[in-house]
Amino acid sequence: MTTALVPLTRPTAPQLLAPVTATLRAMFGTSTELPGLAPDLLVHDPTGWQPAARLAEDHLDLLLSGAGRRWNAQPHAAAALAWKAYTYWLALPAVLGFASARRVPLMTGADVLMHFNDPRPLVTLGLRADIPVAVLPTDPLALSGLPQVRVVPDEQTLLAEFRRTLLDEHLTPLLNAIHTRVRLGTRTLLGSLSSGVAYGVLRSADALPGPSAETIDRLLEALGVADLIELVPDRSGKLDVQRKTCCLAFTLPQPKVCKGCCIKP
Repeated sequence: MTTALVPLTRPTAPQLLAPVTATLRAMFGTSTELPGLAPDLLVHDPTGWQPAARLAEDHLDLLLSGAGRRWNAQPHAAAALAWKAYTYWLALPAVLGFASARRVPLMTGADVLMHFNDPRPLVTLGLRADIPVAVLPTDPLALSGLPQVRVVPDEQTLLAEFRRTLLDEHLTPLLNAIHTRVRLGTRTLLGSLSSGVAYGVLRSADALPGPSAETIDRLLEALGVADLIELVPDRSGKLDVQRKTCCLAFTLPQPKVCKGCCIKP
């Protein structure tokens, strides 16, 4: 009879997300001092934090007014730029978790926390210390016995969980709430999500295993936004993002055309 192997020690909450924080350090030189993210992502004392689900319910005006002041932007441009910033930082832990270790924190609006106390970012995001993490049967965490570890049978199911928690349960309600404030096309907003996911992988490519293009394709296909960007070589031959939509930064009083924008200067 074969005896199943079990870990000698149960991993702590930071160890669950160690591949993500290690990749953040490779990207930015730190995972503890990133404006807009809690130190090493986790919030151990939720005092002063609120569930990010409240953003779509009754805190959206705080985010949009902050964006309007920051960029001196008209309401529709402020909303587009706020969404672009929010979706990049929100998606990044899940994107890096999949890309680095096939270990995905499930970013629902209940398990992601936020506050507006730091004036540097539009909003600061953190993850509950007991946030569920989806893993494959081959991940050492699958034997940990921790209640927050969700073992899924294959990568297709892992990507389905990535989409369900990040997009369907978190970002879609926020997108719908934005539509009650300003007139912005869904394609415009989802284009920023698509480019943010791709940039997250490309900017950390040196610290990630496997081909970046393949990882990006799989994540974007799971989210249903693969048609909103293209991966193109830059002058050095490295992959870069070419958007098919615009974040509206060109409408600012000091117009900005982003590097991969569909609008050409």
